[in-house]
Amino acid sequence: MTSTDLQRRIEALWRIESPRLIAVLARMLRDVGVAEELAQDALVAAMESWRQTGVPDNPAAWLTTTAKRRAIDHLRRQKLLERKHVQLGYELESEQEQRTADIEDAMDDEIGDDLLRLMFVACHPVLSTDARVALTLRLLGGLTTSEIARAFLQPEPTIAQRIVRAKRQLAEKKVAFEVPRAAELGERLASVLEVIYLIFNEGYTATAGDDWMRPGLCEDALRLGRVLAALMPAEAEVHGLVALMEIQASRARARIDAGGNPVLLLEQNRSLWDRLLIQRGFDALGRAIKVGPVGPYTLQAMIAACHARALAAELTDWPRIAQLYATLSQLTPSPVIELNRAVAVSMAFGAQAGLDLVDALVKASALDNYHLLPSVRGDLLSRLGRVDEARDEFLRAAALASNACEHGLLLKRAAACG
Repeated sequence: MTSTDLQRRIEALWRIESPRLIAVLARMLRDVGVAEELAQDALVAAMESWRQTGVPDNPAAWLTTTAKRRAIDHLRRQKLLERKHVQLGYELESEQEQRTADIEDAMDDEIGDDLLRLMFVACHPVLSTDARVALTLRLLGGLTTSEIARAFLQPEPTIAQRIVRAKRQLAEKKVAFEVPRAAELGERLASVLEVIYLIFNEGYTATAGDDWMRPGLCEDALRLGRVLAALMPAEAEVHGLVALMEIQASRARARIDAGGNPVLLLEQNRSLWDRLLIQRGFDALGRAIKVGPVGPYTLQAMIAACHARALAAELTDWPRIAQLYATLSQLTPSPVIELNRAVAVSMAFGAQAGLDLVDALVKASALDNYHLLPSVRGDLLSRLGRVDEARDEFLRAAALASNACEHGLLLKRAAACG
């Protein structure tokens, strides 16, 4: 095996195994930053050793054992240092000794709980949303800092500082490496789901840049969602989010034409939709409904399922979708949900009915800088034959759009109005 082949294999192994490895070390050390450093030390050791001996039969186990040994050495060094600091007192020293003993007894523990704990730490509400996203992709997605920076069109130093600050903040706040208790589980789980969905959405429709989609982010979010669903099978909304992402991801091939231009939902070639992902989504949706209760992600998955069941755009059950959006709006009031409901209402009951809802949103001013508001309004005006007004709306939407593909699409729609 050449040096390049070895490096590629190790990088692929790291992408898969690093979340589990960091999770195990973080449980041992109660410090995410140190856990990541020691995991990377183990990776460097692997590259040095395997160049001489070749890749072992079970490289993941080799990495884990090496990393755990480094963690125990780190704790023993810390214990020796603490003995030199009398002011820390006997109690802290005793606690450290007990932790080391516990670690040595738990070397072969199952790691499922560790992954779950790491998810809750990386997505802790004490961090900003941007920090949670970056740290989750770093620790649980296995992405490098440069990969995260490219995905979100941010300078690499900005992402690096964000990750460093997040790890420092977790240490300063002494965030416990544990699954939250029932009293705070709902809030903390909502934070985890939000981060995963934000990652998926950025991949599904990029907010800025030249690309309409970033499939790698969708794949990372789906992988995280599937892991979370396996670790928390009794949480309906986890399955609901997985269902939503599976069904949305099934459309990827149909969302871009041969020239890389966006293709809107009603114009997509549905034979290109991935039926395997759709079935996976249906299965996850069934689990969400069975576990219950139905929450926002499950409702969105039910809407996506309505589209997936329609083999042609004209067969879509729009009244059902409008009803689901109404329920979703009551559960989690949001102007964006109302905008989506307006689209469904227009398809079910006519463009004027939808326009009435959109005009109410315009008066409310909550979406003044949201490009999809004038985009939807332009579409409804066009359907009503008010093409001059529609053109103005599409031009307004294009001026607000940050994504180059979306900007171009909106300009084309404006030009089509004559």
